[in-house]
Amino acid sequence: MRGRHIFLGLAVAVIGAVMYYCNQQVNPVTGEKQHISLSPQQEIAMGMAAAPEMEQQFGGELPDASVQEAVSRVGRKVVAGSDAARSEYKYDFHVLRDPETVNAFALPGGQVFVTAGLLKHLTSEGQLSGVLAHEVGHVVGRHSAEHVAKAQFTQILVGAAGVAASDDRGDGQRAAAIAAMVGSLVNMKFSRQDESEADAFGVKYMSQAGYDPRAMIDLMRILKEASGPSRQPEFLNTHPDPGNREQAIQAEIARLFPNGVPSGLAKGDDASFARLRERVGG
Repeated sequence: MRGRHIFLGLAVAVIGAVMYYCNQQVNPVTGEKQHISLSPQQEIAMGMAAAPEMEQQFGGELPDASVQEAVSRVGRKVVAGSDAARSEYKYDFHVLRDPETVNAFALPGGQVFVTAGLLKHLTSEGQLSGVLAHEVGHVVGRHSAEHVAKAQFTQILVGAAGVAASDDRGDGQRAAAIAAMVGSLVNMKFSRQDESEADAFGVKYMSQAGYDPRAMIDLMRILKEASGPSRQPEFLNTHPDPGNREQAIQAEIARLFPNGVPSGLAKGDDASFARLRERVGG
Protein backbone atom coordinates (compact mmCIF):
# COMPACT_ATOMS: atom_id res chain seq x y z
CA MET A 1 0.00 0.00 0.00
CA ARG A 2 2.84 2.37 0.90
CA GLY A 3 4.51 1.69 -2.45
CA ARG A 4 1.30 2.61 -4.27
CA HIS A 5 1.14 5.94 -2.41
CA ILE A 6 4.75 6.69 -3.32
CA PHE A 7 4.05 5.89 -6.99
CA LEU A 8 0.98 8.14 -7.04
CA GLY A 9 2.91 10.95 -5.34
CA LEU A 10 5.72 10.70 -7.88
CA ALA A 11 3.18 10.71 -10.73
CA VAL A 12 1.57 13.89 -9.41
CA ALA A 13 5.00 15.53 -9.04
CA VAL A 14 6.03 14.57 -12.58
CA ILE A 15 2.78 15.89 -14.07
CA GLY A 16 3.23 19.16 -12.16
CA ALA A 17 6.82 19.50 -13.37
CA VAL A 18 5.82 18.89 -16.99
CA MET A 19 3.07 21.50 -16.73
CA TYR A 20 5.41 24.06 -15.15
CA TYR A 21 8.39 23.62 -17.47
CA CYS A 22 6.30 23.38 -20.65
CA ASN A 23 4.62 26.73 -19.95
CA GLN A 24 7.39 28.91 -21.34
CA GLN A 25 7.24 32.37 -22.89
CA VAL A 26 9.91 34.75 -24.17
CA ASN A 27 9.77 38.20 -22.57
CA PRO A 28 9.48 40.65 -25.51
CA VAL A 29 11.51 43.34 -23.70
CA THR A 30 14.24 41.38 -21.95
CA GLY A 31 14.42 38.37 -24.29
CA GLU A 32 14.40 36.08 -21.24
CA LYS A 33 12.65 32.72 -21.37
CA GLN A 34 10.23 32.51 -18.44
CA HIS A 35 7.92 29.84 -17.03
CA ILE A 36 4.62 31.72 -17.23
CA SER A 37 1.09 30.60 -18.02
CA LEU A 38 -0.60 34.04 -18.00
CA SER A 39 -0.88 36.26 -21.07
CA PRO A 40 -0.10 39.99 -20.80
CA GLN A 41 -3.82 40.69 -21.16
CA GLN A 42 -4.56 38.41 -18.21
CA GLU A 43 -1.88 40.18 -16.16
CA ILE A 44 -3.47 43.55 -16.95
CA ALA A 45 -6.91 42.26 -15.97
CA MET A 46 -5.53 40.75 -12.76
CA GLY A 47 -3.83 44.00 -11.78
CA MET A 48 -6.89 46.13 -12.54
CA ALA A 49 -9.09 43.79 -10.49
CA ALA A 50 -6.74 43.84 -7.50
CA ALA A 51 -6.02 47.58 -7.51
CA PRO A 52 -9.11 48.77 -5.56
CA GLU A 53 -8.49 46.29 -2.74
CA MET A 54 -4.82 47.23 -2.51
CA GLU A 55 -5.72 50.91 -2.37
CA GLN A 56 -8.19 50.22 0.43
CA GLN A 57 -5.52 48.45 2.50
CA PHE A 58 -3.47 51.66 2.47
CA GLY A 59 -6.31 54.09 3.16
CA GLY A 60 -7.19 54.79 -0.44
CA GLU A 61 -5.53 57.24 -2.80
CA LEU A 62 -4.12 60.49 -1.46
CA PRO A 63 -6.78 63.17 -2.14
CA ASP A 64 -4.36 65.66 -3.66
CA ALA A 65 -4.50 65.88 -7.45
CA SER A 66 -1.27 67.88 -7.70
CA VAL A 67 0.73 65.19 -5.87
CA GLN A 68 -0.86 62.44 -7.94
CA GLU A 69 -0.01 64.30 -11.15
CA ALA A 70 3.57 65.03 -10.06
CA VAL A 71 4.25 61.36 -9.34
CA SER A 72 2.47 60.23 -12.51
CA ARG A 73 4.55 62.68 -14.56
CA VAL A 74 7.79 61.13 -13.30
CA GLY A 75 6.43 57.62 -13.87
CA ARG A 76 5.35 58.43 -17.42
CA LYS A 77 8.77 59.93 -18.13
CA VAL A 78 10.50 56.78 -16.89
CA VAL A 79 8.32 54.54 -19.06
CA ALA A 80 8.38 56.69 -22.20
CA GLY A 81 12.14 57.19 -22.09
CA SER A 82 13.16 53.60 -21.42
CA ASP A 83 12.88 50.06 -22.76
CA ALA A 84 9.69 49.73 -20.71
CA ALA A 85 7.89 51.58 -23.50
CA ARG A 86 8.25 48.41 -25.61
CA SER A 87 6.11 46.35 -23.23
CA GLU A 88 2.41 45.70 -23.78
CA TYR A 89 1.33 47.18 -20.47
CA LYS A 90 -0.50 50.41 -19.71
CA TYR A 91 1.13 51.98 -16.67
CA ASP A 92 -0.80 53.93 -14.06
CA PHE A 93 0.84 55.52 -11.02
CA HIS A 94 -0.97 56.02 -7.70
CA VAL A 95 -0.06 57.74 -4.43
CA LEU A 96 -1.65 56.04 -1.43
CA ARG A 97 -2.82 57.94 1.61
CA ASP A 98 -0.99 55.86 4.27
CA PRO A 99 1.42 58.33 5.99
CA GLU A 100 3.31 55.77 8.09
CA THR A 101 4.03 52.81 5.83
CA VAL A 102 7.22 53.21 3.79
CA ASN A 103 6.45 51.16 0.72
CA ALA A 104 6.00 50.99 -3.03
CA PHE A 105 4.76 48.06 -5.08
CA ALA A 106 3.48 47.09 -8.51
CA LEU A 107 0.65 44.83 -9.55
CA PRO A 108 0.87 42.76 -12.71
CA GLY A 109 0.01 44.66 -15.86
CA GLY A 110 1.27 48.11 -14.87
CA GLN A 111 -0.54 49.40 -11.77
CA VAL A 112 2.20 51.07 -9.66
CA PHE A 113 1.71 52.40 -6.12
CA VAL A 114 3.79 54.50 -3.74
CA THR A 115 2.75 55.47 -0.21
CA ALA A 116 2.75 58.97 1.22
CA GLY A 117 4.89 57.50 3.98
CA LEU A 118 7.64 56.76 1.46
CA LEU A 119 7.33 60.10 -0.34
CA LYS A 120 7.93 61.90 2.96
CA HIS A 121 11.38 60.29 3.19
CA LEU A 122 12.53 61.15 -0.34
CA THR A 123 14.50 64.31 -1.04
CA SER A 124 14.64 64.50 -4.85
CA GLU A 125 12.77 63.69 -8.02
CA GLY A 126 15.68 61.47 -8.99
CA GLN A 127 15.03 59.25 -5.97
CA LEU A 128 11.35 59.06 -6.89
CA SER A 129 12.31 58.06 -10.43
CA GLY A 130 14.40 55.26 -8.92
CA VAL A 131 11.41 54.00 -6.90
CA LEU A 132 9.10 54.04 -9.91
CA ALA A 133 11.71 52.59 -12.29
CA HIS A 134 12.25 49.71 -9.85
CA GLU A 135 8.52 48.97 -9.74
CA VAL A 136 8.21 49.27 -13.52
CA GLY A 137 11.04 46.74 -13.65
CA HIS A 138 8.88 44.27 -11.71
CA VAL A 139 6.13 44.69 -14.30
CA VAL A 140 8.44 44.38 -17.31
CA GLY A 141 10.14 41.38 -15.68
CA ARG A 142 6.70 39.74 -15.28
CA HIS A 143 7.65 38.79 -11.74
CA SER A 144 4.06 38.43 -10.53
CA ALA A 145 3.21 36.08 -13.38
CA GLU A 146 6.29 34.02 -12.57
CA HIS A 147 5.23 33.83 -8.93
CA VAL A 148 1.77 32.61 -9.91
CA ALA A 149 3.33 29.75 -11.89
CA LYS A 150 5.81 28.93 -9.10
CA ALA A 151 3.07 28.98 -6.46
CA GLN A 152 0.95 26.60 -8.52
CA PHE A 153 3.92 24.26 -8.99
CA THR A 154 4.73 24.42 -5.27
CA GLN A 155 1.14 23.50 -4.37
CA ILE A 156 1.34 20.49 -6.66
CA LEU A 157 4.61 19.34 -5.06
CA VAL A 158 3.17 19.79 -1.57
CA GLY A 159 0.18 17.66 -2.55
CA ALA A 160 2.47 15.05 -4.10
CA ALA A 161 4.52 14.84 -0.88
CA GLY A 162 1.34 14.33 1.10
CA VAL A 163 0.15 11.54 -1.19
CA ALA A 164 3.53 9.77 -1.21
CA ALA A 165 3.81 9.78 2.59
CA SER A 166 0.18 8.95 3.36
CA ASP A 167 -0.52 6.29 5.98
CA ASP A 168 -2.74 5.72 8.95
CA ARG A 169 -0.36 7.49 11.34
CA GLY A 170 -0.78 10.90 9.69
CA ASP A 171 2.75 11.01 8.23
CA GLY A 172 1.31 12.38 5.01
CA GLN A 173 0.05 15.50 6.74
CA ARG A 174 3.39 16.05 8.45
CA ALA A 175 5.28 15.59 5.18
CA ALA A 176 2.97 18.03 3.42
CA ALA A 177 3.48 20.60 6.18
CA ILE A 178 7.27 20.28 5.90
CA ALA A 179 7.10 20.52 2.12
CA ALA A 180 4.92 23.63 2.39
CA MET A 181 7.48 25.29 4.68
CA VAL A 182 10.33 24.46 2.30
CA GLY A 183 8.27 25.70 -0.63
CA SER A 184 7.62 29.04 1.07
CA LEU A 185 11.36 29.51 1.67
CA VAL A 186 12.10 28.71 -1.97
CA ASN A 187 9.57 31.28 -3.13
CA MET A 188 11.08 33.87 -0.72
CA LYS A 189 14.40 33.30 -2.43
CA PHE A 190 12.82 33.93 -5.80
CA SER A 191 11.35 37.15 -4.40
CA ARG A 192 14.77 38.41 -3.37
CA GLN A 193 16.10 37.55 -6.82
CA ASP A 194 13.24 39.52 -8.34
CA GLU A 195 14.06 42.52 -6.16
CA SER A 196 17.69 42.43 -7.29
CA GLU A 197 16.62 42.17 -10.92
CA ALA A 198 14.17 45.06 -10.48
CA ASP A 199 16.99 47.16 -9.00
CA ALA A 200 19.05 46.51 -12.14
CA PHE A 201 16.07 47.39 -14.33
CA GLY A 202 15.53 50.51 -12.22
CA VAL A 203 19.10 51.72 -12.72
CA LYS A 204 18.80 51.18 -16.46
CA TYR A 205 15.34 52.66 -16.93
CA MET A 206 15.89 55.81 -14.86
CA SER A 207 19.17 56.41 -16.73
CA GLN A 208 17.46 55.96 -20.10
CA ALA A 209 14.84 58.47 -18.99
CA GLY A 210 17.50 61.06 -18.18
CA TYR A 211 17.89 60.64 -14.42
CA ASP A 212 21.19 60.19 -12.61
CA PRO A 213 21.19 56.55 -11.39
CA ARG A 214 23.27 57.49 -8.35
CA ALA A 215 20.03 58.76 -6.85
CA MET A 216 19.18 55.07 -6.41
CA ILE A 217 22.12 54.74 -4.01
CA ASP A 218 20.75 57.61 -1.93
CA LEU A 219 17.37 55.86 -2.02
CA MET A 220 18.83 52.68 -0.54
CA ARG A 221 20.36 54.66 2.31
CA ILE A 222 17.03 56.33 3.00
CA LEU A 223 15.24 52.96 3.01
CA LYS A 224 17.83 51.49 5.36
CA GLU A 225 17.39 54.36 7.78
CA ALA A 226 13.60 54.17 7.56
CA SER A 227 13.44 50.41 8.07
CA GLY A 228 15.76 50.28 11.08
CA PRO A 229 17.77 47.20 12.07
CA SER A 230 16.35 43.94 10.75
CA ARG A 231 15.14 41.52 13.40
CA GLN A 232 15.51 38.41 11.28
CA PRO A 233 18.15 37.03 8.91
CA GLU A 234 18.15 38.35 5.36
CA PHE A 235 17.50 34.78 4.19
CA LEU A 236 13.98 35.04 5.62
CA ASN A 237 13.26 38.49 4.19
CA THR A 238 11.61 38.88 0.80
CA HIS A 239 13.70 42.00 0.11
CA PRO A 240 17.50 42.04 0.11
CA ASP A 241 19.13 44.16 2.80
CA PRO A 242 19.36 47.79 1.57
CA GLY A 243 23.11 47.78 2.31
CA ASN A 244 23.64 44.76 0.06
CA ARG A 245 21.39 46.30 -2.57
CA GLU A 246 23.47 49.47 -2.50
CA GLN A 247 26.60 47.53 -3.40
CA ALA A 248 24.83 45.71 -6.22
CA ILE A 249 23.43 49.01 -7.56
CA GLN A 250 26.87 50.59 -7.53
CA ALA A 251 28.19 47.60 -9.48
CA GLU A 252 25.35 47.90 -12.01
CA ILE A 253 26.02 51.62 -12.50
CA ALA A 254 29.70 50.87 -13.08
CA ARG A 255 28.75 48.18 -15.60
CA LEU A 256 26.42 50.50 -17.54
CA PHE A 257 28.79 53.47 -17.38
CA PRO A 258 32.38 52.15 -17.29
CA ASN A 259 33.68 55.64 -18.07
CA GLY A 260 31.58 57.31 -15.39
CA VAL A 261 28.00 58.57 -15.23
CA PRO A 262 27.39 61.19 -17.96
CA SER A 263 27.12 64.73 -16.64
CA GLY A 264 23.89 65.34 -18.55
CA LEU A 265 21.80 63.01 -16.37
CA ALA A 266 19.68 64.93 -13.88
CA LYS A 267 18.94 64.35 -10.21
CA GLY A 268 15.68 66.25 -10.54
CA ASP A 269 14.38 69.59 -9.28
CA ASP A 270 14.92 69.39 -5.52
CA ALA A 271 13.08 72.65 -4.84
CA SER A 272 10.01 71.42 -6.69
CA PHE A 273 10.19 68.09 -4.89
CA ALA A 274 10.42 69.84 -1.53
CA ARG A 275 7.06 71.46 -2.26
CA LEU A 276 5.63 68.03 -3.09
CA ARG A 277 6.90 66.68 0.24
CA GLU A 278 5.19 69.52 2.05
CA ARG A 279 1.88 68.56 0.47
CA VAL A 280 2.17 65.00 1.78
CA GLY A 281 3.27 66.15 5.23
CA GLY A 282 7.01 65.63 4.92
